[in-house]
Amino acid sequence: MSEFDRLTTLMERFSLQVRVAPVEAATLVVTADETGVARHVWFDAEGLDPAWTGQTVLFSAAVDWGGDANPLIAALPEAIDFDLSGDPQTASLVALMQSELEASRCGSASVVNRLGEVLIVRLLRAQIESGSTKPGLLAGLSDPRLSRALVTIHAQPGRQWRNEDLATIAGLSLSRFAEMFVATVGETPSAYLRRWRLTLSRQDLQKGDRVDAVARRYGYDSAEGFARAFKRCYGRNPVSLRHVASASL
Repeated sequence: MSEFDRLTTLMERFSLQVRVAPVEAATLVVTADETGVARHVWFDAEGLDPAWTGQTVLFSAAVDWGGDANPLIAALPEAIDFDLSGDPQTASLVALMQSELEASRCGSASVVNRLGEVLIVRLLRAQIESGSTKPGLLAGLSDPRLSRALVTIHAQPGRQWRNEDLATIAGLSLSRFAEMFVATVGETPSAYLRRWRLTLSRQDLQKGDRVDAVARRYGYDSAEGFARAFKRCYGRNPVSLRHVASASL
């Protein structure tokens, strides 16, 4: 596995779930050509428009991978059309999913869900490899140099990363790194790090973690400073989120 795996940390921090769902509730749809062979995978985390009208729907599913809280999902283009004709391995995966659905054997729903998760990973890989024409995380992960810095931020959000450190990891001069990061990702490295820390801290608070522990975990000098930053971002005090989590236990 690569030292700078662009998906692993995101997979670990955001639970991916794929569940068979009716077309009207689906965010992922697989369609077939006139011979019944799967040809396209359509995906949109916000809900799909019927772009496949007139095509045969083989199966549909609802995908949950953290919604807008997941920066990669938020960076994806609308209505991804994944053409299976150029990817025989993914086409074989889809065919296996289809056979499980048609056979209706014991445990088939669970198998289809797991295969659906693999399908989403392959789809995301293709999106990262193809890149993006607009600034954002997808464009940053597509760049072989900037992706190293982004993966490092994702994996170690509690460190006090300086631009100099990240530039070295990216293999770029400081000035070139700062310029490329803003142009490609759409914000400064410190702003991206701050937003990623707050995203993770919100998750931890929702699980019931203590405010002071979360503040230390993500590199804040004090719980008070963390609380101010959290309120600026989310409009509420972090302790109120923890109270909600505690009440639900």
